[in-house]
Amino acid sequence: MTYAAFRSIGAYIPEKIMTNADFEKLIDTTDEWITKRTGIRERRVAAKNEASSDLGFKAAAQAIERAGIAKDEIDLVICATVTPDYLCMPSTACLIASKLDLPPVQAFDVSAACTGFVYALSIAKAFIESGMKKNVLIVGAEKYTSILDYTDRGTCFIFGDGAGAAIISATSNKDEAIVDVNCSSDGNYNDLIQTPGGGSLHPCSQEVLDQKMACIKMKGNETFKLAVKTLTSDVQVMLKKHNLVSADINHFIPHQANIRIIQAVGKALGMNEEQTVVTIDKYGNTSAASIPMAMNYAFENGKIKKGHSVLFDAFGSGLTWGSALFPFSPK
Repeated sequence: MTYAAFRSIGAYIPEKIMTNADFEKLIDTTDEWITKRTGIRERRVAAKNEASSDLGFKAAAQAIERAGIAKDEIDLVICATVTPDYLCMPSTACLIASKLDLPPVQAFDVSAACTGFVYALSIAKAFIESGMKKNVLIVGAEKYTSILDYTDRGTCFIFGDGAGAAIISATSNKDEAIVDVNCSSDGNYNDLIQTPGGGSLHPCSQEVLDQKMACIKMKGNETFKLAVKTLTSDVQVMLKKHNLVSADINHFIPHQANIRIIQAVGKALGMNEEQTVVTIDKYGNTSAASIPMAMNYAFENGKIKKGHSVLFDAFGSGLTWGSALFPFSPK
C-alpha cells in the first residue's frame, strides 16, 4: 500500500522588519497595546519587487534541497495563497514551477486563507495515496502587505509577508505515513474576514479603490471567539479518533494569528509551552505561510527531529479550518 510522508520543510523570511514602533508613527497605537493584545512584536515586509511567487520559489527551493530529490521528480505543485501575483490568472503555483525551472508539471492554487497550507497537505496526501503522484511540492506564500489598509487600526499591524514549503512523497513504510488530515468550512460566516472588492461581486472600480475594498476587512471579536472554539474542537476530534492524548504530541503548531488564541487553545487541549510552536512575535500573521514558517523555525532551531509527531491546527476566512497529524519523516 502507498502512503504519503512529510519529507521536508523550508521557508523564506523577507529581510525587512517592521516593528510595533513603526506602527506608532502610522496609527493611534502603542507597542505595549499591540504586544498585549496580539503577541506580535515585529513582522516581515517583502521588497517592492518581490511577489508571492518569489517568496514561494525561495521557500520551495529550500524544501526541495532538504528532501534530496531532483526537480524532475516533482509531479505536482500546489500553492496556498490569498495574495496571488495576479488577480485571476495565471496561478502562483505555475509561476513558482517556472522559477524553479521544473519540467512541465501539474500546478494550481488553493484559496483557503489561513487554512490553505493544511488544505494543500490534504490534497497532496490524496493524490499520493491514490497512486496518481509520487512527489508533491506544497507551498504557502503570502505578501499580505499588498492587501493591507494602513489606516485600518484593527488589521494593518497584524499581518506580515513570508512563505513556507514542504515535499510530500510516496512511501511504503506505514511508520512514515501522514496519519490524518481533516479540513472543513462554513460559508455562513463569510463576512467575518473578507477582501470585499476586486472580484466578480464588486469588480474593480473607482469606488472599490476609494473605499479600499480590495484590502482585508475583519471583524476581530467575532473571529476570535469562533477561532478558539473551532481550533480546539477540531483537534479534540482528531486526537479522540486516533486514541491519543495531548502528551502524545511532540510539536503542536497552530496557525499564528494571535497569542491569546494560541494560549486559549493550548490550555483547552492541555498542550504545554514546550510542545507549542510560537512565532507570532517574530512574523505576525502570514496566513497560509504561517504554519510552515513556524514549523521551519522549530526545525532550524533543532527542535523537530525525525520521527517526532507534529500536529497542525488552522483556522481562516471562509470560514475554513483544518488539522493534520503526522510523523516528520525526512529520508
